[in-house]
Amino acid sequence: MRHIALSALAAAASLISLGAAAQVSPVQLVDAFEATNGKFEGYRRSGAKGICATGEFVGSADGRALSSSSAFSGQPVPVIVRFSVGGANPKAADNGKGQRNLALQFNLPGGETWQMGNINAPIFGASSPEQMLGRVESLRPDPATKAADPAKVKAFADANPEVLLQGRYFASQPVPASYASINYWGVHAFGFVNAKGERQFGKWVFEPVGGVQGLSDDEAKAKGASFLFDDLRARVAAGQVAFRFNLELAQPGDRLDSATVPLPEGRRKVTLGQLKVTSVAADAGGDCLAITFNPMVLPKGVEPSADPMLAARAAPYAVSLGRRLGEGAKQ
Repeated sequence: MRHIALSALAAAASLISLGAAAQVSPVQLVDAFEATNGKFEGYRRSGAKGICATGEFVGSADGRALSSSSAFSGQPVPVIVRFSVGGANPKAADNGKGQRNLALQFNLPGGETWQMGNINAPIFGASSPEQMLGRVESLRPDPATKAADPAKVKAFADANPEVLLQGRYFASQPVPASYASINYWGVHAFGFVNAKGERQFGKWVFEPVGGVQGLSDDEAKAKGASFLFDDLRARVAAGQVAFRFNLELAQPGDRLDSATVPLPEGRRKVTLGQLKVTSVAADAGGDCLAITFNPMVLPKGVEPSADPMLAARAAPYAVSLGRRLGEGAKQ
């Protein structure tokens, strides 16, 4: 763990230096998250309530046709997995509507890694780091009232209607019955490059093999505020947790530079392979503890799009990790 922590801090230092030239500094963004959402020492500033797991991925022939990445070789690839509830509160309720996360690290041959952070919505909460910062700051509680100023919240949302799209999506969906029964989208576009140098852009989604399952309001209330970890352990023990890694293929003219704009409905979808979760950490530790799940850590054969929000996520993750390690990282 010490070796992982030192490597992570080194990576954090390099990413912070890269982010310093941006209009929104990573330190500024993390500070804003803490001021608005609360600071819980040792925990991630987003997705604080989570659990580590491990699994394996087996790529498909369609994956090999689209990308030269060794992830799609057809041989089992070990994967470090983290499931979490959105938000900064490590005691967030499991039985409410809102964000769930599936973070992955594929450990590929030759020491290569592929990291990603997927969420249970086809869109992100902002289209740019500037918009993200503005949204978070508009929600900051007033010191006197301990609540956000409704006028400030409305003014920013009126000027930036994209920031409301994700919340409306969550409100339209039932409470997830399990971490294992939700679709998880990558939200950003990525380019897949095959051995011939042919490039295909698309947006991916992990879809549960067992199908999507939601809870009614009464069922969610009966489940209580903390059921997802035990449910996941039971399903994994029964061999019931697997996801198809599907890619929606973009066509010429599709917008690829915004995580708040999904691909048009009806785009062709191919299955790149299947992820199976095989074990869950018995406690609050696990291999995912010091991993940032930086979506810019990509293997050969997969490239980022020009989405500004994609590039901007790396450095704040590194700042958050550095703080967590200094505080004593917790799961």
